[in-house]
Amino acid sequence: MYDKYFENFEVGEQWKSRGRTITEADIVMFSALTGDYYPLHTDIEFAKDSFFKQRIAHGMLVLSFAVGLTKMEPGIVAANYGIDKLRFIHPVFINDTIHVELEVIDLEDKGNGTGVVTVKQTIVKQTGEPCIVGISKALINRERY
Repeated sequence: MYDKYFENFEVGEQWKSRGRTITEADIVMFSALTGDYYPLHTDIEFAKDSFFKQRIAHGMLVLSFAVGLTKMEPGIVAANYGIDKLRFIHPVFINDTIHVELEVIDLEDKGNGTGVVTVKQTIVKQTGEPCIVGISKALINRERY
């Protein structure tokens, strides 16, 4: 998605990523990296008695994988500009496969050789259920300034 300069984006444009399956190893490594060992993610017995009846992936793990699934070209992307209205609406379980869907909803020229591309970001499971939704913003360089 972010493989072209700001002036080449159009409101309404849509993009879909490839898939990525969430594994138990992903959850274990994310827990070790972040120190987040909350039992809903790491304790099978605890999770059995939860609302979800099984372990779920950390929401921030899934969001992080979404960043990795989104095409970003060095030299074009200046910076992440933020995420608004982020919601975790359905759980992601071990062996679920996610992908990212983006739709450009706003373009703001910053007048300094960059512009903000605002997209509706939806992370979707193989079932078609949206898992995480939000409004993501990226600071994108202009080709000509």
